[in-house]
Amino acid sequence: MNLFDSHCHLDDEKFNLDREQTIQHIFQSGVTKLISAGYSLEGSKQGLELAKTYPQIYTVSGISPNDISENVENIEEQIRQIETLASHEKVVGIGEIGLDYYWNKENKDLQQFAFITQIELANKLNLPIVIHTREAVTNTLEILKAHPVTKKGVFHCCPLNRELVKEALAIGFYISFAGPVTFKNAKNADEIIQMVPDDKMLIETDSPYLSPEPNRGKRNDSSNVIYIARKIAEVKGYEVAKVANITYQNACRIFEIR
Repeated sequence: MNLFDSHCHLDDEKFNLDREQTIQHIFQSGVTKLISAGYSLEGSKQGLELAKTYPQIYTVSGISPNDISENVENIEEQIRQIETLASHEKVVGIGEIGLDYYWNKENKDLQQFAFITQIELANKLNLPIVIHTREAVTNTLEILKAHPVTKKGVFHCCPLNRELVKEALAIGFYISFAGPVTFKNAKNADEIIQMVPDDKMLIETDSPYLSPEPNRGKRNDSSNVIYIARKIAEVKGYEVAKVANITYQNACRIFEIR
């Protein structure tokens, strides 16, 4: 059984003391490929270095809404540097990018500018995007409809919002499930899982954050992606190996990984 963690953050400082050992543990656990996602310029640089070092690791490069600069000129410079990084063959998408009105309500215009500009970059480079959206569903969907993404992309750690999932699927995006679908207090998790067709489904950890049950509250890593696969298998009535295979093939398809 091969597992593909489609979104984690191995560059995070929480792995500074044992990153190499953690990576070895991950690949011994049954995870055979993963994407260490960028969310800042520095994180994107580190993600690419990890991808260069380990054949099984790929990366996406981008500036998240929580890491954009404070003015248009600086954002444009950040994105120019992202474009340089994204020329490398191990960069398989632009992300994570999007909107976050939970943590940042005062710079919505700048967030939207950065999101649109990075969509334009993805189209220029013919890459998919990886979307972060939090309490910004309406604006996120409006932007995607006004600025279509040629290679589509993924709603990472997708909020369990019926309307978002319905609309995202309608415009051709993939839905990635993370630890929250396993939480005992997760609302709509089973219903949302059932809404997503097999060919649009991915799994991820978003590690080191959002550890799934039964490891909730502990530092997360990609080996825990099995618990998300088990949850989906339980809801859909599949064998876990089937979920692993489906999501592995989907990740390879959307990110054009052979």
